[in-house]
Amino acid sequence: MSVANDLLERLEQLKQHRHNFDTTWQEIADIVHPMGGDYNQKHSAGEKKTERMYEMTAANSLEKFTAAMEAFLTPRTQRWHHLRATDENLDDVIAVREWFDKAEDVLFRIRNAPTARFYGQIYESYKSLGLIGNGCLFVDENPRGGVRYRYTHAGTTWIETNYEGIVDTVYHEYELSARAAIQKWGDDAPKCAKTAEGSSPTQKHKYLHVVRPNENRDRERRDAKGKAFESFEISVVDRDVIGKPGGYEEMPYIWTRYMVNPTEMYGRGPCMLVLPDIKTLQEMQKTFMRAGHKVADPPLLVAHDGKLGRGAKKIRISPGGLNFGAVDPTSGKPLIQPLQTGARLDLTEGMQETMRANIREALLVNLFDLLIQDRVTMTATEVLERAKEKGQLLTPIIGRQQSELLGPLIERELGIAMRQGILPPLPQELIEAEGEYEIEYESDATRMQRSDEVAAFMRLQEVMAPFIQANPQLLDKIDADEAMEHYGHDLGVPSKLFRDEQEMAQIRAQQAQEAQAAQVAEQAPGVARAVRDISEVA
Repeated sequence: MSVANDLLERLEQLKQHRHNFDTTWQEIADIVHPMGGDYNQKHSAGEKKTERMYEMTAANSLEKFTAAMEAFLTPRTQRWHHLRATDENLDDVIAVREWFDKAEDVLFRIRNAPTARFYGQIYESYKSLGLIGNGCLFVDENPRGGVRYRYTHAGTTWIETNYEGIVDTVYHEYELSARAAIQKWGDDAPKCAKTAEGSSPTQKHKYLHVVRPNENRDRERRDAKGKAFESFEISVVDRDVIGKPGGYEEMPYIWTRYMVNPTEMYGRGPCMLVLPDIKTLQEMQKTFMRAGHKVADPPLLVAHDGKLGRGAKKIRISPGGLNFGAVDPTSGKPLIQPLQTGARLDLTEGMQETMRANIREALLVNLFDLLIQDRVTMTATEVLERAKEKGQLLTPIIGRQQSELLGPLIERELGIAMRQGILPPLPQELIEAEGEYEIEYESDATRMQRSDEVAAFMRLQEVMAPFIQANPQLLDKIDADEAMEHYGHDLGVPSKLFRDEQEMAQIRAQQAQEAQAAQVAEQAPGVARAVRDISEVA
Protein backbone atom coordinates (compact mmCIF):
# COMPACT_ATOMS: atom_id res chain seq x y z
CA MET A 1 0.00 0.00 0.00
CA SER A 2 1.30 3.49 -0.89
CA VAL A 3 2.19 6.20 1.63
CA ALA A 4 -0.76 8.29 0.43
CA ASN A 5 -3.26 5.50 1.01
CA ASP A 6 -1.79 4.74 4.42
CA LEU A 7 -2.08 8.35 5.53
CA LEU A 8 -5.58 8.81 4.11
CA GLU A 9 -6.80 5.67 5.88
CA ARG A 10 -5.20 6.84 9.09
CA LEU A 11 -6.98 10.18 8.68
CA GLU A 12 -10.35 8.42 8.39
CA GLN A 13 -9.63 6.62 11.66
CA LEU A 14 -8.77 9.91 13.36
CA LYS A 15 -11.99 11.47 12.07
CA GLN A 16 -14.06 8.63 13.50
CA HIS A 17 -12.21 8.80 16.79
CA ARG A 18 -13.00 12.55 17.08
CA HIS A 19 -16.65 12.30 16.06
CA ASN A 20 -18.02 13.10 19.54
CA PHE A 21 -15.78 16.14 19.86
CA ASP A 22 -16.79 17.42 16.43
CA THR A 23 -20.48 17.10 17.31
CA THR A 24 -20.02 19.06 20.55
CA TRP A 25 -17.81 21.68 18.88
CA GLN A 26 -20.41 22.23 16.14
CA GLU A 27 -23.17 22.67 18.71
CA ILE A 28 -21.09 25.27 20.58
CA ALA A 29 -20.10 27.10 17.40
CA ASP A 30 -23.72 27.33 16.19
CA ILE A 31 -24.81 29.35 19.23
CA VAL A 32 -21.60 31.11 20.28
CA HIS A 33 -19.45 31.75 17.19
CA PRO A 34 -21.22 30.62 14.02
CA MET A 35 -18.85 32.65 11.80
CA GLY A 36 -15.88 30.66 13.03
CA GLY A 37 -16.07 27.71 10.63
CA ASP A 38 -17.60 24.24 10.52
CA TYR A 39 -16.73 21.01 12.30
CA ASN A 40 -19.03 18.19 11.28
CA GLN A 41 -21.27 19.93 8.77
CA LYS A 42 -20.67 21.99 5.66
CA HIS A 43 -22.19 25.43 5.10
CA SER A 44 -22.23 27.14 1.74
CA ALA A 45 -20.30 30.38 1.30
CA GLY A 46 -22.41 33.36 2.39
CA GLU A 47 -25.04 31.20 4.06
CA LYS A 48 -26.83 32.70 7.05
CA LYS A 49 -25.62 31.04 10.25
CA THR A 50 -27.20 32.95 13.13
CA GLU A 51 -30.63 31.28 13.25
CA ARG A 52 -29.90 29.65 16.63
CA MET A 53 -28.55 32.77 18.31
CA TYR A 54 -31.08 34.59 20.50
CA GLU A 55 -28.81 35.84 23.27
CA MET A 56 -25.27 37.27 22.95
CA THR A 57 -23.71 36.85 26.41
CA ALA A 58 -21.54 33.87 25.41
CA ALA A 59 -20.52 35.47 22.10
CA ASN A 60 -19.56 38.76 23.75
CA SER A 61 -17.76 36.99 26.59
CA LEU A 62 -15.75 34.97 24.08
CA GLU A 63 -14.53 38.20 22.47
CA LYS A 64 -13.44 39.53 25.87
CA PHE A 65 -11.76 36.23 26.71
CA THR A 66 -9.80 36.38 23.46
CA ALA A 67 -8.69 39.96 23.99
CA ALA A 68 -7.67 39.23 27.58
CA MET A 69 -5.66 36.13 26.62
CA GLU A 70 -3.76 38.18 24.07
CA ALA A 71 -3.15 40.95 26.61
CA PHE A 72 -1.91 38.48 29.22
CA LEU A 73 0.21 36.32 26.90
CA THR A 74 1.30 38.26 23.80
CA PRO A 75 0.49 41.98 24.26
CA ARG A 76 1.13 43.91 21.06
CA THR A 77 2.65 46.94 22.77
CA GLN A 78 5.12 45.08 24.99
CA ARG A 79 8.06 42.75 24.72
CA TRP A 80 6.32 39.78 26.27
CA HIS A 81 9.35 37.53 26.68
CA HIS A 82 13.11 37.62 27.19
CA LEU A 83 15.78 35.03 26.45
CA ARG A 84 18.35 34.02 29.03
CA ALA A 85 21.13 31.48 29.27
CA THR A 86 20.15 28.49 31.39
CA ASP A 87 23.42 28.79 33.33
CA GLU A 88 23.25 31.92 35.51
CA ASN A 89 27.04 32.35 35.37
CA LEU A 90 26.89 32.19 31.57
CA ASP A 91 24.11 34.75 31.55
CA ASP A 92 26.48 37.24 33.21
CA VAL A 93 28.87 37.05 30.25
CA ILE A 94 28.47 40.27 28.25
CA ALA A 95 28.79 38.57 24.85
CA VAL A 96 26.09 36.04 25.73
CA ARG A 97 23.77 38.70 27.13
CA GLU A 98 24.22 40.84 24.01
CA TRP A 99 23.51 37.86 21.73
CA PHE A 100 20.22 37.11 23.47
CA ASP A 101 19.26 40.80 23.34
CA LYS A 102 19.86 40.84 19.57
CA ALA A 103 17.95 37.57 19.20
CA GLU A 104 14.96 39.15 20.96
CA ASP A 105 15.15 42.13 18.61
CA VAL A 106 15.09 39.79 15.60
CA LEU A 107 12.12 37.76 16.88
CA PHE A 108 9.93 40.79 17.54
CA ARG A 109 10.93 42.33 14.22
CA ILE A 110 9.90 39.10 12.48
CA ARG A 111 6.51 39.06 14.20
CA ASN A 112 5.81 42.71 13.48
CA ALA A 113 6.62 42.40 9.76
CA PRO A 114 3.59 43.28 7.56
CA THR A 115 3.72 39.91 5.77
CA ALA A 116 3.92 37.88 9.00
CA ARG A 117 0.35 38.57 10.28
CA PHE A 118 1.35 37.22 13.68
CA TYR A 119 -1.03 39.05 16.00
CA GLY A 120 -4.09 38.64 13.81
CA GLN A 121 -3.53 34.91 13.43
CA ILE A 122 -2.71 34.16 17.07
CA TYR A 123 -5.82 36.14 18.05
CA GLU A 124 -7.93 33.63 16.12
CA SER A 125 -6.09 30.80 17.87
CA TYR A 126 -6.97 32.29 21.28
CA LYS A 127 -10.61 32.56 20.23
CA SER A 128 -10.64 28.90 19.20
CA LEU A 129 -9.09 28.08 22.57
CA GLY A 130 -11.97 29.73 24.41
CA LEU A 131 -14.60 28.28 22.09
CA ILE A 132 -13.61 24.60 21.93
CA GLY A 133 -10.48 24.35 24.09
CA ASN A 134 -8.09 23.82 21.14
CA GLY A 135 -6.10 26.23 18.98
CA CYS A 136 -3.59 25.71 16.19
CA LEU A 137 -1.06 28.08 14.62
CA PHE A 138 0.99 27.13 11.55
CA VAL A 139 4.45 28.74 11.57
CA ASP A 140 6.01 28.61 8.12
CA GLU A 141 9.30 29.84 6.76
CA ASN A 142 8.90 32.66 4.26
CA PRO A 143 11.12 32.02 1.21
CA ARG A 144 11.71 35.78 0.94
CA GLY A 145 12.86 35.97 4.56
CA GLY A 146 11.12 35.96 7.89
CA VAL A 147 8.16 33.91 9.06
CA ARG A 148 4.53 33.52 7.97
CA TYR A 149 1.84 32.68 10.53
CA ARG A 150 -1.51 31.10 9.75
CA TYR A 151 -4.33 30.15 12.07
CA THR A 152 -5.42 26.60 11.26
CA HIS A 153 -9.03 25.71 11.95
CA ALA A 154 -9.46 22.74 14.29
CA GLY A 155 -12.36 21.43 12.21
CA THR A 156 -9.95 20.64 9.36
CA THR A 157 -7.00 19.52 11.49
CA TRP A 158 -6.40 16.29 13.39
CA ILE A 159 -3.58 15.35 15.76
CA GLU A 160 -1.75 12.45 17.32
CA THR A 161 0.33 12.56 20.50
CA ASN A 162 3.43 10.67 21.61
CA TYR A 163 3.86 8.69 24.80
CA GLU A 164 4.42 11.95 26.75
CA GLY A 165 1.13 13.42 25.57
CA ILE A 166 2.88 15.95 23.30
CA VAL A 167 1.36 16.60 19.86
CA ASP A 168 3.89 15.25 17.36
CA THR A 169 1.74 14.41 14.30
CA VAL A 170 -0.71 16.70 12.49
CA TYR A 171 -3.09 16.07 9.57
CA HIS A 172 -4.42 19.23 7.95
CA GLU A 173 -7.05 18.94 5.24
CA TYR A 174 -7.71 21.93 2.98
CA GLU A 175 -9.14 22.91 -0.40
CA LEU A 176 -7.52 24.65 -3.37
CA SER A 177 -8.89 25.67 -6.72
CA ALA A 178 -7.25 24.14 -9.77
CA ARG A 179 -5.67 27.50 -10.57
CA ALA A 180 -4.23 27.87 -7.06
CA ALA A 181 -2.88 24.30 -7.13
CA ILE A 182 -1.03 25.00 -10.39
CA GLN A 183 0.41 28.17 -8.86
CA LYS A 184 1.58 26.30 -5.77
CA TRP A 185 3.09 23.15 -7.28
CA GLY A 186 3.70 24.03 -10.92
CA ASP A 187 4.73 20.95 -12.91
CA ASP A 188 4.28 18.78 -9.79
CA ALA A 189 0.60 19.74 -9.49
CA PRO A 190 -1.79 16.75 -9.16
CA LYS A 191 -3.68 15.29 -12.10
CA CYS A 192 -7.06 16.57 -10.87
CA ALA A 193 -5.82 20.18 -10.94
CA LYS A 194 -4.19 19.87 -14.36
CA THR A 195 -7.33 18.29 -15.80
CA ALA A 196 -9.59 21.05 -14.46
CA GLU A 197 -7.23 23.94 -15.20
CA GLY A 198 -8.46 24.56 -18.74
CA SER A 199 -12.20 23.97 -18.41
CA SER A 200 -12.88 24.85 -14.75
CA PRO A 201 -9.97 26.68 -13.06
CA THR A 202 -12.11 27.62 -10.04
CA GLN A 203 -13.08 24.01 -9.27
CA LYS A 204 -11.82 23.04 -5.83
CA HIS A 205 -10.23 19.78 -4.72
CA LYS A 206 -9.21 18.50 -1.31
CA TYR A 207 -5.59 18.15 -0.25
CA LEU A 208 -3.93 16.82 2.87
CA HIS A 209 -0.77 18.06 4.59
CA VAL A 210 0.76 15.59 7.04
CA VAL A 211 3.67 16.33 9.39
CA ARG A 212 5.03 13.52 11.57
CA PRO A 213 8.30 12.52 13.28
CA ASN A 214 10.99 11.28 10.90
CA GLU A 215 11.68 7.86 12.35
CA ASN A 216 14.36 7.12 9.73
CA ARG A 217 16.19 10.41 10.13
CA ASP A 218 19.74 10.57 8.81
CA ARG A 219 21.42 13.40 10.73
CA GLU A 220 24.30 13.51 8.26
CA ARG A 221 22.03 14.65 5.44
CA ARG A 222 20.94 18.24 4.77
CA ASP A 223 17.85 17.41 2.70
CA ALA A 224 14.37 16.34 3.89
CA LYS A 225 15.65 12.95 5.05
CA GLY A 226 17.84 14.69 7.60
CA LYS A 227 15.00 16.71 9.18
CA ALA A 228 13.42 15.92 12.53
CA PHE A 229 9.93 15.85 10.97
CA GLU A 230 8.86 14.57 7.57
CA SER A 231 5.93 16.05 5.65
CA PHE A 232 3.70 14.96 2.77
CA GLU A 233 1.33 16.89 0.52
CA ILE A 234 -1.37 14.51 -0.74
CA SER A 235 -4.09 14.87 -3.35
CA VAL A 236 -7.19 13.33 -1.78
CA VAL A 237 -8.87 12.88 -5.19
CA ASP A 238 -5.85 11.21 -6.83
CA ARG A 239 -4.77 9.48 -3.59
CA ASP A 240 -1.18 10.27 -4.44
CA VAL A 241 1.74 12.21 -2.91
CA ILE A 242 2.41 15.53 -4.62
CA GLY A 243 6.06 16.09 -5.50
CA LYS A 244 8.80 14.93 -3.14
CA PRO A 245 8.30 14.53 0.62
CA GLY A 246 9.48 17.55 2.60
CA GLY A 247 10.69 18.06 6.11
CA TYR A 248 10.96 20.44 9.06
CA GLU A 249 13.51 20.84 11.83
CA GLU A 250 10.72 21.82 14.24
CA MET A 251 7.02 21.00 14.34
CA PRO A 252 5.42 23.83 12.27
CA TYR A 253 1.92 23.25 13.67
CA ILE A 254 1.72 24.67 17.20
CA TRP A 255 -1.29 22.97 18.80
CA THR A 256 -2.40 24.19 22.22
CA ARG A 257 -5.16 23.10 24.59
CA TYR A 258 -7.01 24.86 27.39
CA MET A 259 -7.39 21.82 29.63
CA VAL A 260 -7.00 18.12 28.93
CA ASN A 261 -8.84 15.10 30.29
CA PRO A 262 -6.22 12.44 31.17
CA THR A 263 -7.94 9.91 28.89
CA GLU A 264 -8.39 12.27 25.93
CA MET A 265 -6.12 13.71 23.25
CA TYR A 266 -8.07 16.90 22.50
CA GLY A 267 -8.62 19.74 24.92
CA ARG A 268 -11.79 21.06 26.49
CA GLY A 269 -12.55 24.75 26.77
CA PRO A 270 -14.62 27.07 28.95
CA CYS A 271 -17.55 27.11 26.51
CA MET A 272 -17.72 23.32 26.71
CA LEU A 273 -17.83 23.58 30.50
CA VAL A 274 -20.86 25.90 30.53
CA LEU A 275 -22.58 24.55 27.41
CA PRO A 276 -25.71 23.57 29.45
CA ASP A 277 -26.00 27.16 30.70
CA ILE A 278 -25.45 28.57 27.21
CA LYS A 279 -28.17 26.36 25.73
CA THR A 280 -30.55 27.04 28.63
CA LEU A 281 -30.00 30.78 28.30
CA GLN A 282 -30.85 30.64 24.59
CA GLU A 283 -34.15 28.88 25.36
CA MET A 284 -34.90 31.25 28.23
CA GLN A 285 -34.33 34.22 25.93
CA LYS A 286 -36.83 32.84 23.43
CA THR A 287 -39.38 32.40 26.22
CA PHE A 288 -38.60 35.87 27.56
CA MET A 289 -39.14 37.38 24.11
CA ARG A 290 -42.48 35.62 23.68
CA ALA A 291 -43.63 36.68 27.15
CA GLY A 292 -42.49 40.26 26.54
CA HIS A 293 -44.35 40.31 23.25
CA LYS A 294 -47.53 39.22 25.00
CA VAL A 295 -47.12 41.97 27.60
CA ALA A 296 -46.49 44.63 24.96
CA ASP A 297 -49.19 43.35 22.60
CA PRO A 298 -51.47 41.07 24.65
CA PRO A 299 -54.29 38.88 23.30
CA LEU A 300 -57.71 40.52 23.58
CA LEU A 301 -60.77 39.19 25.40
CA VAL A 302 -63.90 40.07 23.43
CA ALA A 303 -67.53 39.70 24.53
CA HIS A 304 -69.46 37.17 22.48
CA ASP A 305 -72.40 39.38 21.51
CA GLY A 306 -72.60 38.59 17.83
CA LYS A 307 -71.36 42.06 16.93
CA LEU A 308 -67.73 42.71 17.88
CA GLY A 309 -65.20 41.09 15.63
CA ARG A 310 -67.77 39.91 13.10
CA GLY A 311 -68.63 41.08 9.63
CA ALA A 312 -67.92 44.78 9.21
CA LYS A 313 -67.30 45.16 12.95
CA LYS A 314 -63.62 44.28 12.90
CA ILE A 315 -61.60 45.07 16.02
CA ARG A 316 -59.09 47.81 15.32
CA ILE A 317 -55.91 47.48 17.37
CA SER A 318 -53.87 50.04 15.43
CA PRO A 319 -53.03 53.35 17.15
CA GLY A 320 -56.05 55.67 17.10
CA GLY A 321 -58.38 52.88 15.99
CA LEU A 322 -62.07 53.25 16.91
CA ASN A 323 -64.14 50.24 17.96
CA PHE A 324 -67.85 51.10 18.05
CA GLY A 325 -69.89 48.93 20.38
CA ALA A 326 -66.87 47.93 22.48
CA VAL A 327 -68.44 49.45 25.62
CA ASP A 328 -71.63 48.26 27.31
CA PRO A 329 -74.12 51.14 26.79
CA THR A 330 -75.76 50.56 30.14
CA SER A 331 -72.88 49.98 32.55
CA GLY A 332 -70.04 51.47 30.51
CA LYS A 333 -68.02 48.28 31.08
CA PRO A 334 -65.47 47.57 28.32
CA LEU A 335 -66.36 44.62 26.17
CA ILE A 336 -62.72 44.25 25.04
CA GLN A 337 -60.01 43.56 27.64
CA PRO A 338 -56.36 42.42 27.36
CA LEU A 339 -55.57 38.94 28.60
CA GLN A 340 -53.41 39.18 31.74
CA THR A 341 -51.30 36.03 31.87
CA GLY A 342 -49.60 36.91 35.15
CA ALA A 343 -46.16 36.37 33.60
CA ARG A 344 -43.32 37.60 35.87
CA LEU A 345 -40.73 39.01 33.48
CA ASP A 346 -38.61 40.13 36.41
CA LEU A 347 -38.23 36.54 37.63
CA THR A 348 -37.28 35.34 34.15
CA GLU A 349 -34.74 38.12 33.85
CA GLY A 350 -33.26 37.23 37.24
CA MET A 351 -32.84 33.59 36.19
CA GLN A 352 -31.19 34.72 32.99
CA GLU A 353 -28.73 36.90 34.87
CA THR A 354 -27.66 33.88 36.93
CA MET A 355 -26.89 32.00 33.73
CA ARG A 356 -25.04 35.01 32.32
CA ALA A 357 -22.88 35.22 35.43
CA ASN A 358 -21.93 31.54 35.11
CA ILE A 359 -20.93 32.03 31.46
CA ARG A 360 -18.90 35.17 32.21
CA GLU A 361 -17.12 33.43 35.07
CA ALA A 362 -16.18 30.43 32.92
CA LEU A 363 -14.75 32.75 30.25
CA LEU A 364 -12.86 34.71 32.94
CA VAL A 365 -14.73 37.94 32.14
CA ASN A 366 -15.51 38.65 35.79
CA LEU A 367 -11.88 38.16 36.69
CA PHE A 368 -10.69 40.64 34.10
CA ASP A 369 -13.37 43.19 35.02
CA LEU A 370 -12.33 43.02 38.67
CA LEU A 371 -8.74 43.73 37.72
CA ILE A 372 -9.84 46.97 36.07
CA GLN A 373 -12.08 47.95 38.99
CA ASP A 374 -9.33 47.18 41.51
CA ARG A 375 -7.01 49.79 40.01
CA VAL A 376 -9.69 52.46 40.38
CA THR A 377 -11.17 51.81 43.82
CA MET A 378 -8.31 50.36 45.86
CA THR A 379 -5.05 51.53 47.37
CA ALA A 380 -1.72 50.41 45.94
CA THR A 381 -1.28 47.76 48.65
CA GLU A 382 -4.79 46.43 48.14
CA VAL A 383 -4.24 46.26 44.38
CA LEU A 384 -1.06 44.22 44.91
CA GLU A 385 -2.89 41.82 47.22
CA ARG A 386 -5.72 41.42 44.71
CA ALA A 387 -3.23 41.02 41.86
CA LYS A 388 -1.56 38.24 43.83
CA GLU A 389 -4.89 36.42 44.14
CA LYS A 390 -5.66 36.87 40.43
CA GLY A 391 -2.18 35.69 39.51
CA GLN A 392 -2.72 32.50 41.49
CA LEU A 393 -6.02 31.88 39.68
CA LEU A 394 -4.43 32.52 36.28
CA THR A 395 -1.30 30.44 36.88
CA PRO A 396 -2.59 27.09 35.51
CA ILE A 397 -4.20 28.75 32.47
CA ILE A 398 -1.25 30.98 31.60
CA GLY A 399 1.31 28.30 32.44
CA ARG A 400 -0.17 25.77 30.03
CA GLN A 401 -0.19 28.28 27.17
CA GLN A 402 3.40 29.28 27.88
CA SER A 403 4.58 25.66 27.78
CA GLU A 404 2.36 24.35 24.96
CA LEU A 405 2.00 27.40 22.71
CA LEU A 406 4.62 30.08 23.30
CA GLY A 407 7.59 27.81 24.09
CA PRO A 408 7.34 25.74 20.87
CA LEU A 409 6.52 28.93 18.94
CA ILE A 410 9.72 30.69 20.04
CA GLU A 411 11.78 27.55 19.40
CA ARG A 412 10.40 27.36 15.86
CA GLU A 413 11.05 31.07 15.23
CA LEU A 414 14.62 30.87 16.50
CA GLY A 415 15.29 27.85 14.27
CA ILE A 416 14.01 29.67 11.19
CA ALA A 417 15.94 32.84 12.01
CA MET A 418 19.14 30.86 12.55
CA ARG A 419 18.81 29.03 9.23
CA GLN A 420 18.07 32.27 7.39
CA GLY A 421 21.22 33.84 8.81
CA ILE A 422 19.44 36.82 10.34
CA LEU A 423 20.76 36.05 13.82
CA PRO A 424 24.30 37.06 14.79
CA PRO A 425 26.89 34.26 15.16
CA LEU A 426 26.72 32.41 18.47
CA PRO A 427 29.40 33.48 20.97
CA GLN A 428 31.93 30.81 21.80
CA GLU A 429 30.70 30.53 25.39
CA LEU A 430 27.18 29.73 24.19
CA ILE A 431 28.46 27.23 21.64
CA GLU A 432 30.31 25.35 24.38
CA ALA A 433 27.09 25.30 26.42
CA GLU A 434 25.29 23.84 23.33
CA GLY A 435 23.03 26.89 23.09
CA GLU A 436 21.00 26.07 26.20
CA TYR A 437 18.55 28.88 26.91
CA GLU A 438 15.39 29.57 28.86
CA ILE A 439 12.44 31.88 28.24
CA GLU A 440 11.39 34.51 30.74
CA TYR A 441 7.85 35.69 30.05
CA GLU A 442 6.97 39.30 30.71
CA SER A 443 3.32 40.36 30.72
CA ASP A 444 0.57 41.52 33.07
CA ALA A 445 -0.15 37.90 34.00
CA THR A 446 3.44 37.07 34.94
CA ARG A 447 3.81 40.33 36.84
CA MET A 448 0.67 39.48 38.83
CA GLN A 449 2.21 36.12 39.66
CA ARG A 450 5.33 37.91 40.94
CA SER A 451 3.41 40.54 42.90
CA ASP A 452 3.64 38.43 46.05
CA GLU A 453 7.21 39.65 46.70
CA VAL A 454 6.24 43.29 46.12
CA ALA A 455 3.29 43.00 48.49
CA ALA A 456 5.49 41.34 51.13
CA PHE A 457 8.05 44.16 50.88
CA MET A 458 5.33 46.80 51.28
CA ARG A 459 3.92 44.96 54.32
CA LEU A 460 7.41 44.91 55.82
CA GLN A 461 7.65 48.67 55.43
CA GLU A 462 4.27 49.16 57.11
CA VAL A 463 5.16 46.88 60.04
CA MET A 464 8.62 48.36 60.56
CA ALA A 465 7.64 52.03 60.10
CA PRO A 466 7.42 52.84 63.86
CA PHE A 467 10.68 51.01 64.59
CA ILE A 468 12.49 52.82 61.76
CA GLN A 469 11.16 56.13 63.03
CA ALA A 470 12.69 55.38 66.42
CA ASN A 471 15.93 53.96 64.98
CA PRO A 472 16.64 55.16 61.39
CA GLN A 473 19.77 52.98 61.26
CA LEU A 474 17.50 49.98 60.63
CA LEU A 475 17.23 51.19 57.01
CA ASP A 476 20.85 50.15 56.54
CA LYS A 477 19.63 46.55 56.68
CA ILE A 478 17.94 46.97 53.28
CA ASP A 479 19.91 47.16 50.04
CA ALA A 480 17.89 50.00 48.51
CA ASP A 481 19.58 49.79 45.10
CA GLU A 482 18.86 46.09 44.75
CA ALA A 483 15.29 46.50 46.06
CA MET A 484 14.49 49.26 43.56
CA GLU A 485 15.77 47.31 40.58
CA HIS A 486 14.29 43.96 41.67
CA TYR A 487 10.80 45.20 42.50
CA GLY A 488 10.82 47.64 39.60
CA HIS A 489 11.30 44.64 37.33
CA ASP A 490 8.41 42.84 39.03
CA LEU A 491 6.18 45.87 38.46
CA GLY A 492 7.09 46.06 34.78
CA VAL A 493 9.44 49.05 34.82
CA PRO A 494 11.71 48.87 31.72
CA SER A 495 15.30 47.86 32.55
CA LYS A 496 16.68 50.72 30.47
CA LEU A 497 15.38 53.20 33.06
CA PHE A 498 17.83 51.88 35.67
CA ARG A 499 21.49 52.91 35.67
CA ASP A 500 24.10 50.16 35.87
CA GLU A 501 26.47 49.74 38.85
CA GLN A 502 29.42 51.43 37.15
CA GLU A 503 27.42 54.55 36.30
CA MET A 504 25.98 54.66 39.82
CA ALA A 505 29.51 54.44 41.29
CA GLN A 506 30.62 57.40 39.17
CA ILE A 507 27.60 59.46 40.19
CA ARG A 508 28.10 58.74 43.87
CA ALA A 509 31.82 59.49 43.67
CA GLN A 510 31.00 62.85 42.09
CA GLN A 511 28.37 63.52 44.76
CA ALA A 512 30.92 62.70 47.47
CA GLN A 513 33.43 65.12 45.92
CA GLU A 514 30.81 67.85 45.71
CA ALA A 515 29.77 67.25 49.30
CA GLN A 516 33.41 67.41 50.42
CA ALA A 517 34.00 70.61 48.46
CA ALA A 518 30.88 72.14 49.99
CA GLN A 519 32.05 71.17 53.45
CA VAL A 520 35.46 72.71 52.81
CA ALA A 521 33.82 75.88 51.52
CA GLU A 522 31.59 76.01 54.56
CA GLN A 523 34.58 75.62 56.95
CA ALA A 524 36.83 78.03 55.04
CA PRO A 525 35.79 81.25 56.87
CA GLY A 526 36.38 79.64 60.25
CA VAL A 527 39.78 78.33 59.21
CA ALA A 528 40.71 81.73 57.85
CA ARG A 529 39.77 83.39 61.13
CA ALA A 530 41.78 80.83 63.10
CA VAL A 531 44.83 81.41 60.91
CA ARG A 532 44.45 85.15 61.35
CA ASP A 533 44.13 84.86 65.13
CA ILE A 534 47.20 82.66 65.32
CA SER A 535 49.20 85.09 63.21
CA GLU A 536 48.15 88.01 65.41
CA VAL A 537 49.21 86.16 68.56
CA ALA A 538 52.50 85.32 66.97
